[in-house]
Amino acid sequence: MSWKTLDDMDLAGKNVLVRVDINVPVENGIVTDATRIERIVPTIRDILAKGGKPVLLAHFGRPKGKPDPSMSLRIVQPALEKALGQQVTFVERPSRDFIDAQPRDAVILVENTRFSAMEEANDPMMSQFLAGLGDVYCNDAFSAAHRAHASTEGVAHLLPSCAGRLMAEELGALEKALGTPTHPVMAVVGGAKVSTKLDLLGNLVTKVDHLVIGGGMANTFLAAQGINVGKSLCEHDLADTAREILGKAAAASCQIILPRDIVVAREFKAGAAHEVLPPEACPADAMILDAGPATVDYITSVMEESKTLVWNGPLGAFEIAPFNMATNAAARRAASLTKAGHLISVAGGGDTVAALNAAGVADDFTYVSSAGGAFLEWMEGKELPGVAALNR
Repeated sequence: MSWKTLDDMDLAGKNVLVRVDINVPVENGIVTDATRIERIVPTIRDILAKGGKPVLLAHFGRPKGKPDPSMSLRIVQPALEKALGQQVTFVERPSRDFIDAQPRDAVILVENTRFSAMEEANDPMMSQFLAGLGDVYCNDAFSAAHRAHASTEGVAHLLPSCAGRLMAEELGALEKALGTPTHPVMAVVGGAKVSTKLDLLGNLVTKVDHLVIGGGMANTFLAAQGINVGKSLCEHDLADTAREILGKAAAASCQIILPRDIVVAREFKAGAAHEVLPPEACPADAMILDAGPATVDYITSVMEESKTLVWNGPLGAFEIAPFNMATNAAARRAASLTKAGHLISVAGGGDTVAALNAAGVADDFTYVSSAGGAFLEWMEGKELPGVAALNR
C-alpha cells in the first residue's frame, strides 16, 4: 500500500482537514451510541500532539444537499467534547481566517458537509473551497471511502494527504484478510439474499480456500442442487447463478461449504417448535431458519485448520433463539482461536457486527469493521475512491 499515515506528515503549525465519520444514532437530541466518535479520538489527539490544528469534516444523515437543522452536527458536539475531554469549536460557515484565528490546540467541527449539494456531486469548487481551509488532508473515515464526494475524494487531490489512525488500522486489517493473507483462508458469508452479494461471492471464490455460505443465501444454493427447501426464503430465479458460482469455485479449488443439516420450523418466532433434519428432508410446509449442529462442527473443524478468517453475515436467523445457535457457536470458536493466536479474524457489515455483539465476541476478533458499504465493496474487490485518492 502506498498511502501515508500521520507519522509521515509534518503537521506543526498546520491546519489539518480530517474527514471523519460521526454519523451516530441520536434520540431526542442525545447521542445513544458514541462508538464512532470514540474511534476517531486517537487521530485527533495525535494531530494535536504533532502541533496540528484538527478541522473536522463530516456528514450527518441525508439532508439532500440543503441545510436541515435536525441534521446539524451541533447535535454531536457534546458527545465529541466528552470523548476528547476538551472544548470543540463548532462553525457553520468556515473560513481560513476564522480557523487561523483559533488557538493552536483548538479542535474545530465544521457543519454537515452534505448541507451543500456540491458535496455528493464531488464538485471541484467545493473541493477547492475545503482545500483552502487547510494545509494537510487526513481521511479517517473508511466507512465513507466508497463515496467519491468532495470531502472524501476531491480534496485529497489538492493537499498533501494521509490516512488517519482508524483508516490505517482498517486498511491494514483488510490487507491481512484479503490483500496478502496467510493461507488457508476461510470466508463466512451469510445473509438473506444471494442477489445482494453476487459480486462478493464471485470475488471470494478466487481468493479464499474455503467459503461457508449461510443464512437465506444457502437455501438458494441448496435449491439450485435440486433440494426442496419448503417455504424457506429462497431466490429460485438465481439457481443458474448459484450453479455458476459453484462451478467457478471448483475451477479455483475453493471449497464451498453449505449446510450439512438444517434447523426447520413452521413459524418464525422466538422459541418456535423446531427440528434438526438433513437438508433434503425439509418438509414442504417448513422454513429453514438455521444451520444444524453437524454443520457447525464441520465449519469449526475447517476453521481450526485455517489461518485467516473473513466474516460477513450470519449463518441463520440470529435475531431470535433458537435460530442463533449456528452463528453464535461458530463465532465463539473463531473468537477463541483468535485469542489463542491461531487465527487472524476480520469481520464487518451491519448484521455481522450485531451478530458478533449478540454472541458476545466482537471484542475478541482481530478486527471488526463498522463500515457497512465500504467493507462490502472492499471484499468485492472494488476500488474505493477515498482510498485510491490517498494512494495517488
